[in-house]
Amino acid sequence: MAELIEKAKFARPVDRAEVARSWAARGYSCQPFTDPPGREWNGFVHATNELVTILEGRLELAIGDEVVVAEAGDEVFIPKRAVHSVKNVHSGTTRWLFGYD
Repeated sequence: MAELIEKAKFARPVDRAEVARSWAARGYSCQPFTDPPGREWNGFVHATNELVTILEGRLELAIGDEVVVAEAGDEVFIPKRAVHSVKNVHSGTTRWLFGYD
């Protein structure tokens, strides 16, 4: 599977507009999301590639058979048709961005 996480892709504090510009240049949308501690989203599959970047907090992402933990500034790539799950493993609220190509 392709490299799933690029640590510190964006400088902290993460600028949402900078992420949106970077993703738009690569053909991705950019939407915000907020999860309380412990929130899980399980067993998703999309027909498009997805990017995730953490604004603040920490997420654990299971993508196929791999698990990555992403923090502020990290960018995660989720290949199309990959079964994936997301869990907020931060003690507080996690704010993140997602986008599809």
